[in-house]
Amino acid sequence: MTDLSENALKPGAIIGILGGGQLGRMLSVAASRLGFRTHIFEPSAKPPAAHVADQVTTASYEDAEALAAFATSVDVITYEFENIPTSALDLLETLKPIRPGREALRISQDRLTEKTFLQDLGLQTAAFADISDQASLDAALTQIGAPSILKTRRFGYDGKGQARIKTPEDAAEALTAMAGAPSILEGFVNFSHEVSVIAARGVSGEIACFDPGENIHRDGILHTTTVPARLSAGQRMDAVLMAGKILNALEYVGVLGVELFVTPQGLIVNEIAPRVHNSGHWTQNGCAIDQFEQHIRAVAGWSLGDGQRHSDVVMENLIGADMDRVPELAKKADCALHLYGKTEAKPGRKMGHVNRLQKPQT
Repeated sequence: MTDLSENALKPGAIIGILGGGQLGRMLSVAASRLGFRTHIFEPSAKPPAAHVADQVTTASYEDAEALAAFATSVDVITYEFENIPTSALDLLETLKPIRPGREALRISQDRLTEKTFLQDLGLQTAAFADISDQASLDAALTQIGAPSILKTRRFGYDGKGQARIKTPEDAAEALTAMAGAPSILEGFVNFSHEVSVIAARGVSGEIACFDPGENIHRDGILHTTTVPARLSAGQRMDAVLMAGKILNALEYVGVLGVELFVTPQGLIVNEIAPRVHNSGHWTQNGCAIDQFEQHIRAVAGWSLGDGQRHSDVVMENLIGADMDRVPELAKKADCALHLYGKTEAKPGRKMGHVNRLQKPQT
């Protein structure tokens, strides 16, 4: 067993998880391997995490009584998604520690705040501008140019809340698509490919990073992550150092995903995610300590695993009708299936993923 500090949680402790989707499910499985119990707080009925968690509270994030009961039943609180209402966090943090902390959520919940934070750290991002109306959009296009992308500042994911502006004539239609939500214009980045680093920081400040993975998206949704990514030794080191810099600046505890564009001018940060990340699912079969166990270790106050990769992996998301391929995939010796227990395979809905082991690392 890992060396436990005096304040670390002992096996049998209860970890509260805000959100009951597939990430909450896989966090619960990882927690159970270390002897912890989990309590899920989720507004929707019968979420994927409910199949494996010890306890589930089904209630709204506006239900103060349910939130308080949840908090008093657990030893520490973590989360599987960013967009948790501030009012809920205000109440919860008076009762139990929340890891990662509030600052990481505050920054990641708003794209403008996030981009400003990254630039203040000396990291490269796409050119960006705050957009509140047509006049500010026209002015930003004069400075940033087209093509560019208009995005809502909050609540966007998997390509939602975005509109591409190919020419200035597209601006009015793009602004209409934002439906009045505060927005940000991001300039076009000429990149060869996207990579992501899954990194963790413990309570003591120790940092451990997994190998960067190379991502391919389809229709705004992650399709595959391949490890190792196409990076030089210098780029690989830069990616890890950038992730570490972000973790330390936030005094972060837990796993963080950092998406990066690879360009001739260097690595450009696309966005950060203060949680376990879809592009880190390959670690479940490529490492002895996967991203989910790493996160549980961190929030429980345990020492981190080193996350060393023992195999090359291609992770593929199974989306919607991809579930029809499961019987075939289940026959393949090199495929490890991870299904989320969702009953209805809707178009664009993540139903599971498969990790294909390529070869042992030599």
